[in-house]
Amino acid sequence: MTKIENFKKLNQSNDILHIGNVWDVQSALIFEKQNYKALGTSSLAMANSLGFEDGEELSFETLLMIAKQIISTVNIPLTVDIEGGYSRDTNQIIENIISLYEIGVVGVNIEDSIVTNGDRTILPQNDFASILKNIKKVLEEKNIDIFINARTDYFIMGLDNSLEETIKRVKLYEESGADGIFVPCIVDIKDIKEVVRSTTLPVNIMTMPDLLSFDILQQAGIKRISQGPFIYNSLMENFENKLKTISKDNSFKSLF
Repeated sequence: MTKIENFKKLNQSNDILHIGNVWDVQSALIFEKQNYKALGTSSLAMANSLGFEDGEELSFETLLMIAKQIISTVNIPLTVDIEGGYSRDTNQIIENIISLYEIGVVGVNIEDSIVTNGDRTILPQNDFASILKNIKKVLEEKNIDIFINARTDYFIMGLDNSLEETIKRVKLYEESGADGIFVPCIVDIKDIKEVVRSTTLPVNIMTMPDLLSFDILQQAGIKRISQGPFIYNSLMENFENKLKTISKDNSFKSLF
């Protein structure tokens, strides 16, 4: 079984696929050591670790380089967060996806919002659906098999009528050829069930403080959970607190 075949199977398993969200080789190795079955880059964690903000401030060339380093080091599938595609031109987005495929990436997350000068705006649903259709058309013509996880951002942006608008987009993105649906920041179990019922595609959500237990989410039909940047954020907070303790104690004893 190829990595992409394995990854697609994992996205349809009865057991929830827990994606280990990584930002470099070392984080990927730790997740693999803990028996995670698949990895995904966190755009925010990767960008912040290199001194950039989220929102495609990190260059695509750097993203590609880090993804290649991770793939050359671990044996489990890697999917990559490409935010809005690292271009506003659909042809360039497709070229970016092909570049990732050529180094062994099994999937991408692409979202229906973009960041311009630090401000995030959501694209008209038909515009994003057209991007998805063009992506799938070209990939099929080139016989490229890569998992397209379409992320819709009504909940993460806190927009009005988030459930209703999300369901409209989920249905449209499925019709446009997406392989999976990603709805970050949805937490209410009733909302989650409504989204799952609206599509035949595997639904991916992101860990949040108010999410219910894994078994309840599994019963609700969730197929995949991402950790987003929260592991990285927690590590950086612990790092900062450790430095404060060293200064307070006037000693390095707290390190040992």
